[in-house]
Amino acid sequence: MSHFQDTFVAQSAAVRVRFGAGVRHSVAEEIRALGCRRALILSTPQQVTTAQEFADLCGPLAVGIYSNATMHTPVDISDAAAAYAVQLGADCVVAVGGGSTTGLGKAIAYRTDLPQIVVPTTYAGSEATPILGQTENGRKSTLTSPKVQPEVILYDAELVRTLPVGMTVTSALNAMAHAAEGLYAQNRSPISTLMALEGLRAFRDGLPNVMANPHDLTARGETLYGAWLCGTVLGQVGMALHHKLCHTLGGSFDLPHAETHAVILAHAIGYNAAAVPDLLAPITQIFGGTSPGQAIYDFAVKMKAPLALRDLGLKETDLDRAADLATQNPYWNPRPIDRNALRQLLQAAWAGDAPAV
Repeated sequence: MSHFQDTFVAQSAAVRVRFGAGVRHSVAEEIRALGCRRALILSTPQQVTTAQEFADLCGPLAVGIYSNATMHTPVDISDAAAAYAVQLGADCVVAVGGGSTTGLGKAIAYRTDLPQIVVPTTYAGSEATPILGQTENGRKSTLTSPKVQPEVILYDAELVRTLPVGMTVTSALNAMAHAAEGLYAQNRSPISTLMALEGLRAFRDGLPNVMANPHDLTARGETLYGAWLCGTVLGQVGMALHHKLCHTLGGSFDLPHAETHAVILAHAIGYNAAAVPDLLAPITQIFGGTSPGQAIYDFAVKMKAPLALRDLGLKETDLDRAADLATQNPYWNPRPIDRNALRQLLQAAWAGDAPAV
């Protein structure tokens, strides 16, 4: 049975994507192809050594390094980074890292319109989207603009070969969330659905092999392929309850981004499966089991992912406030947002219990 819909709109951004072990060595070539000559290299403080390696690869095309990318993309840091780019006369940015660095590159581009080259070192997938999430005064908000869509993405399996297995798993589940919510998105298309399903299959097949042998470049490449597909889905359709909950927990309680996605995903899918069982049925076909939420939960258990919000630092006394915040300005969702049901969902996620079916 095909995924045909009676009516739909499909839109794809003009992004150059390159896959291959060692493709990072072509970064200078990609800078020149953009017509640029003064690249600012971005990283987190923990990845400044990698940033220096990229500066060396760029040679005279690198104008400097900014290594203060921070989780949840705080507005004050983005303002400072954009000012630094202007001060140096940068004509493009090269963001090397995970979601924090990618987010900073997007924030700079939003403020300056500089083109971006992104070299992911995790599986977050945000590099494939025109979406920027920013945090200010304890609240996380998102915007969508073609100005923040990166122009070039280089997926190099060698760069994720040393990513610790625990971070690999949480980052992968973060990416899988984009695909899972894309299956019931209000503006989904047959194309986004095909990419979502292929992305989930890539993680189903590749992630266990990465766990068995983290240095397996083929397995690492397959999971990067999954990240690209899932991220592209995120860039084409709207997200729903899962992302609202994660933005609330990350922005207001400072929970770690990927780990929060890993915990919440099964519960959000379980919540929505009651409203759209047919749209989520492919998840059980891909991962096995009898219900979509349980299938995701069981896969997370097998991958030894974090299962409980309490292990991420959320207090049980925070759950009422989290439920209140998550029901304010809710995202569109296939199942109506019920505060009591949402509070029960958060309780189960806090405790690490299986999702309600």
